[in-house]
Amino acid sequence: MKKRILAVLLVMVFAISCLTACGKKESGPLKLVYAEVNPQDTIVGQVAADFKSKVEELSKGQIIIDVQYSGVLGSENDVLDAMLAGAGSADISRISAFSLTSYGAQKSVLLSLPYTFESRDHFWNFATSSLADEFLNESYDKGLGVKGLFYGEEGFRHFFTKTPVNSIGDLAGMKLRVSNDPVMNGLVKGLGASPTVVAFGELYSAISSGVVDGAEQPIANYKSNSFPEVANNMILDGHTLGAIEIVVASKVWDTLTKEQQNILIEAGKYAQQNNKANSQKKEDEVLKELKANGCNIVDVTDPTPWQNAVKDVVAENTKGLEDLYQKILSYK
Repeated sequence: MKKRILAVLLVMVFAISCLTACGKKESGPLKLVYAEVNPQDTIVGQVAADFKSKVEELSKGQIIIDVQYSGVLGSENDVLDAMLAGAGSADISRISAFSLTSYGAQKSVLLSLPYTFESRDHFWNFATSSLADEFLNESYDKGLGVKGLFYGEEGFRHFFTKTPVNSIGDLAGMKLRVSNDPVMNGLVKGLGASPTVVAFGELYSAISSGVVDGAEQPIANYKSNSFPEVANNMILDGHTLGAIEIVVASKVWDTLTKEQQNILIEAGKYAQQNNKANSQKKEDEVLKELKANGCNIVDVTDPTPWQNAVKDVVAENTKGLEDLYQKILSYK
């Protein structure tokens, strides 16, 4: 009798072991969706591609980055709103560095103030400093719903218009497209133009139909989005450096293992280094091509009148953050 009971127990143990071992399925790779509003052939598009390749290499294919280019998932603001709300349509997104300002990340506004960065070297001195880490962590520390991974840049931003602009005075009365951002509104008003809010996805048709007379973009994005077809004039005033931030949803970050988090961080460093090394070269190539194709490019030889016109915007948006702003300026 005891032998029969023992035999039954052994069969049960074997059956349970088989169900546990044989029925267990290996989990597939982790897929993270990355939103990018611009095409793949832009400077920021290359940042996404570099980040994707390095994550998949370091994880040996166990983390897949699914990059959705050209605004497939909506505008920057649409994607960011969804991420902050925990909607899950995107796990990672490339945003303009100042985008989190209206959500409570006060420090990021300092990166979008006109004529803050004198050169690319000035920006990169900041972006690779310990101060940059403080800025990146602000949104996560405040529980806003996203965590900054790394900074990059897409070149200085310039105004492009339907009719030629040869000096600051030519902007007077022009309707210039802005996102719904107080700094950009103040900048355009300071230059004597009229800020007009238009969604980025509607900008081409807005210029074509005369809703606005022009807008502003980095050089590479200006070309990639076919804006020269409807506004073939650009003045290189360089009012802001197109600082970018790659963010991951906090809900996603908190579910990752330490190893997975480190992979994203290391991949971010790789993408950042490539961005630093290649953005100027890419921009120079695009500028040369634009000129060859007949685009009217005007250089600003003296930025002083432009800087003086927006002093109030800078003063207003640095209140209470004057010391921090001076630290950014000190990286020249």
